[in-house]
Amino acid sequence: MKSDSATAINLVDDLKGRFPGVPFTIQHTQDGVPTVWVPREQIVPVLAYLKNEVIPPYKMLFDLTAIDERHRDHREGQPASDFTVVYHLISFERNADIRLKVALSGDYPSIPSATSVFPSANWYEREVWDLFGLRFDGHPHLRRILMPMTWSGHPLRKEHPARATEMGQFTLPDAREIAEQEALRFNPAEWGLAEHGEESDFMFLNMGPHHPGTHGLLRIILQLDGEEIVNAVPDIGFHHRGAEKMGERQSWHTFIPYTDRIDYLGGVMNNLAYCLAVEKLAGIEVPERAQVIRVMLAELFRISSHLVWYGTFVQDIGMMSPVFYMFNDRERVLRIVQAITGGRMHPSWFRIGGVAQDLPKGWEAMVKEFVDYFPKRLVEYEKAVLRNRIFKARTKGVGPYTTSEAIEWGVTGAGLRATGFEWDFRKARPYSGYDRFEFEIPTAHSGDSYDRALVRAEELRQSLRIVKQCLENMPAGSYKSDHPLATPPRKERTMKDIETLITHFLGVTWGPVMPAGEACFPIEATKGANSYYLVSDDGTNSYRTRIRTPSFAHLQMVPSLSRGIMIPDLIVLLGSVDFVLADVDR
Repeated sequence: MKSDSATAINLVDDLKGRFPGVPFTIQHTQDGVPTVWVPREQIVPVLAYLKNEVIPPYKMLFDLTAIDERHRDHREGQPASDFTVVYHLISFERNADIRLKVALSGDYPSIPSATSVFPSANWYEREVWDLFGLRFDGHPHLRRILMPMTWSGHPLRKEHPARATEMGQFTLPDAREIAEQEALRFNPAEWGLAEHGEESDFMFLNMGPHHPGTHGLLRIILQLDGEEIVNAVPDIGFHHRGAEKMGERQSWHTFIPYTDRIDYLGGVMNNLAYCLAVEKLAGIEVPERAQVIRVMLAELFRISSHLVWYGTFVQDIGMMSPVFYMFNDRERVLRIVQAITGGRMHPSWFRIGGVAQDLPKGWEAMVKEFVDYFPKRLVEYEKAVLRNRIFKARTKGVGPYTTSEAIEWGVTGAGLRATGFEWDFRKARPYSGYDRFEFEIPTAHSGDSYDRALVRAEELRQSLRIVKQCLENMPAGSYKSDHPLATPPRKERTMKDIETLITHFLGVTWGPVMPAGEACFPIEATKGANSYYLVSDDGTNSYRTRIRTPSFAHLQMVPSLSRGIMIPDLIVLLGSVDFVLADVDR
């Protein structure tokens, strides 16, 4: 791949040829992603050009977010702005990204909506308006998406408090409770939904927020013609805890446990994306042993997460026995995790520069036992589930989409590979030493609920294959980098000299000062592409922490997939997507 500066210069030359007289500014970033500042009035035409005209094109809108720049000190070489809107595009043909930025001035500025170019921008723009107060002119339905409709303010603005202790005591008098309940009432007209069809009246049904098929607090308002779904409106935000705001108030080190709780089934996989982004920002090289330990734990959590999906998916369809066997096997994985890290679902065990401790004595025997045991179980699950004629009848043809449709909506992971597109960040952009492992990328062809299940079932085998290679080829060496910004520093010498003790104390309490700059690092997480986009202002905590989760993008596609199907098929569709609501809401 070309260097970021060369690629950015070539792209700017292309843009200047297509948009003569328009000023473009190139920004250097630590992650090497070409970053170009675009004037506000030109952002939609530039996005359309990159998506539809440039060859090869940038077809996926990977992320869209914003930065409140008003308190930031280190912005050398960047246009002045009070707020910045950031667009992250991916070109799969190029295996390359581009980041576009737009500078906005004023307390509550506006920018043209990108939904005419990228339909998937809908939810992202709603999120930016909700959390920053920036308006998107021409958006089809700009309203809150994560915060309650009655919320006052925009939480990711710098003036908004970051802690409950900075806010007044919460009270819920009767009048406020009534107003909150009324705000939840669904009004079809606000969404442009008709209440009457040509031959019958439509019914509106609340599915959730406690329906078992939603796997968490999700409300989907269904517009029904009989039992056929005419339209669906997801209502998210019930799990929203302000994870990105927490990333701005915690130190670089103390934010790690918060990442575990986002995709709460992904465990240390969440730590990995965050630590890789911080390490890219600081230029930290992770020792080979620490890389392999990270891979082994990440793949064990991929197996654990997929087993939860597998069991609950078939349970949604009506099969009871598999979920008990699969959760029992998941328990075997978590016992290994607990023996190594001391934790289970949320061990928070990865560190900036490596991992928390070296592997304990006896880890090989536990991992080997599982590696030898699990393949037979996968054969049994294939016979009981994937070859089951009832399972096939319930899942085949439900919620299909093509590769181009998946890319249009930002689908990644197994959902994208189920369309026949062989893309996996572990292979396409190897990180943490994945290029040294032998494994295949499972694909299917029809992109329906059955094929999504088929791909994840085979991913269990491939993850086990990687774990076995970690077991057999674990390198010697250090479990953490000696880089001065690795956090916290290794503890072996803390009781031997005062300087090391002080350094360790400061590394745990205040944390390191990361150099000013920006870095984003996407990984192949359990449910698709997960990334952390971090902005440092030369401080002990992040100036801006952006968490791009796969579940948010995947759930946005559900309405288009659910039109014309029956309610029982919607349960199948939701299960096959494999989202986690905390991963959606953050």
